[in-house]
Amino acid sequence: MSRYRGPKLRITRRLGTLPGLTTKKSSKINRAGKDGNTNADTGKKLTEYGVRLEEKQKLKYNYGLTENQLYRYVKEARRRQGVTGLILLQLLEMRLDTLCFALGFAKTIAQARQLVNHGHIVINNKVVSIPSFQCRLNDIIGVKNQSSSKTLVENNLKNNQVSQIPNHLKFDNSKTEATILDYCDRNDISLQLDELLVIEYYSRR
Repeated sequence: MSRYRGPKLRITRRLGTLPGLTTKKSSKINRAGKDGNTNADTGKKLTEYGVRLEEKQKLKYNYGLTENQLYRYVKEARRRQGVTGLILLQLLEMRLDTLCFALGFAKTIAQARQLVNHGHIVINNKVVSIPSFQCRLNDIIGVKNQSSSKTLVENNLKNNQVSQIPNHLKFDNSKTEATILDYCDRNDISLQLDELLVIEYYSRR
């Protein structure tokens, strides 16, 4: 299954706010789909499987992952010691494109992915063009020493105006670079979801 490239507001109407997918908001109230109006009138509830599926879809669309990619992250989270749901979120938050989005280098994770793909981002002074690159503690994320790259990121920082940098990152505005101090805390993740339901969804596979 390829990465989703369709209408984004249709997804947010069904799943709720997904900060990594889009900053736009739909003027429509009902859920997307032909049964959107019907469900609102009858109060029809989702099945347990449907609830777990929607939580999984939130992760998939917010971080711009394919089904296979998300499943691999879940398997990796299971292998590590600790709370599986939190480890899964930490793995996703340590992706290079997600960190660029958290720092305000891009408006969405999709835009951050493009930024990385085009070689504008460096880690420890080396260009990394792989959006899924797993960053490590004490890595320094910066901008390529090129006028076009610096101008692009600086304009994005001004337009995005991130209210607060996550606590696990230390951002140096003068150098336009950030240091990863620790793994993210659950409270630092803006996406509203129950990650335990995602683990339960994949428990049958």
